[in-house]
Amino acid sequence: MKKINLLVMVLLTAFSVNAQDVKFAPLDASPVDIAYSPNKAVKFKKTDNPAPAVKVVYSRPSVKGRAIFGELIKFGEVWRVGANENSEIKFYKPVTIGGVNIPAGTYSLFAIPEKDKWTIIINKEIDLWGAYAYDESKDIARVSVPVKPVSNTIEALSIAFTTQGSVTNLVIGWDKTTVEVPITIK
Repeated sequence: MKKINLLVMVLLTAFSVNAQDVKFAPLDASPVDIAYSPNKAVKFKKTDNPAPAVKVVYSRPSVKGRAIFGELIKFGEVWRVGANENSEIKFYKPVTIGGVNIPAGTYSLFAIPEKDKWTIIINKEIDLWGAYAYDESKDIARVSVPVKPVSNTIEALSIAFTTQGSVTNLVIGWDKTTVEVPITIK
């Protein structure tokens, strides 16, 4: 009888633990997204499409009626290219950016926006929150790219890739601004 009572108590405890409500966090205001080059590389079988060469993991803040570049994102200051944790870029193969050879690996992606150009930064330190602990001494590459204004507002920060010949362009767009970073994949 004691064994049956013990078994009943254990089962009741197990059911009550499982029945408790789990408090999930609400949807983040700047959800995480991933961009691949080639585009949709991971959505196909390996035999149907080449393996990814580059992957960017980033959070997508929205304009929400705010003035972005020059106000929310200050000109001349290091920015994490997104929100929350800093954006990370993974090269599955060695690449060249701005004449600098970069080994395959995962890096942080930062930028210093200006009105007419951005300095794109590839930094070897990862797992940072924002740009608060950014360390310039850990930069692998810096390249200056021109700003390309767009007429229609890009509401949420967006990253995509385009290809021109042997060059893959990392395209970053938000608000009324885009930049393209040429990447040569070896």
